[in-house]
Amino acid sequence: MALQTRAIKRRIKSVKNTRKITKAMELVAGSKMRKAVNSVLGTRPYARLAWDTVVSIGQVTDTTMHPLLRTHKTIDRVLLVLITSDRGLAGGFNSNMIRKTFSTLTTLRSGVSVDTVCIGKRGADAMRRAGKPIIASFADVTNNPKFEEILPIGKMIVDEFTKGTYQKVIIAYTDFVSALTQKPIILDLLPLRNSEHEHKEGPLKSSSQLPTTNPQSPLEYKFEPDPITVLNKLLPRLIETMIYQAVLESAASEHSARMMAMRSASDAAEEMIGDLTFTFNQARQAGITQEIAEISSGKAALEA
Repeated sequence: MALQTRAIKRRIKSVKNTRKITKAMELVAGSKMRKAVNSVLGTRPYARLAWDTVVSIGQVTDTTMHPLLRTHKTIDRVLLVLITSDRGLAGGFNSNMIRKTFSTLTTLRSGVSVDTVCIGKRGADAMRRAGKPIIASFADVTNNPKFEEILPIGKMIVDEFTKGTYQKVIIAYTDFVSALTQKPIILDLLPLRNSEHEHKEGPLKSSSQLPTTNPQSPLEYKFEPDPITVLNKLLPRLIETMIYQAVLESAASEHSARMMAMRSASDAAEEMIGDLTFTFNQARQAGITQEIAEISSGKAALEA
């Protein structure tokens, strides 16, 4: 009986130590989440305004010949930009994103070749296990995203699409809805589209619709030096902004998912400690009862 109580006490101590770790990780994740959410909310209006500018230019000039806006009749090669985390212990954050990515890839027609750019170790590991080609992998980006770290990624994607290596670029990331809700999303990144409905969610999502221009009183635009030059400068920056916004959304979602996972683990540890304490008290009470019974039996034997 003494051995049983000692084993239970050791287990209670182990669970208490685990609870301290999960509680500390919850607090750290909560602090990072608040910082990431502030970054997400601060950059959304800028990303939306950049896209509104492109749409406004497209309303008054022919931009179909620009390489970043040009659509292809046949799509043979697709570039997938997959954004996940570098670490685990975030609930279903990574698994949900990877599962949705593979589900989307199965919808592509047969014969389409898919290459991958992975931002985050978890997504890169999943793609390697699945045998998918990875042309570039970036780590230590999502924990504390910085815009200068996104610039080489955006430049590589724009250059490969402009050269015609890929006819389509899609981006897969987790959209931050709230601390309790994160939504895996896969969007077409290139070619850029002029359709407003295609950006009701994602890096360019907005709660308001674009104001429509009155055809009876059209606005007059003047471009210096010309519209194509303006687009050449603006569109690559827009792609970089969209990727950066997606990384920020994914980072906020990761920290939120990890905070909730660690909170659930702490609650489970608390419940386990209560059950183990109850079991320990039962075992100790049974030992005391047994000792009293042995003393009573010994006294009765001596008196006989």
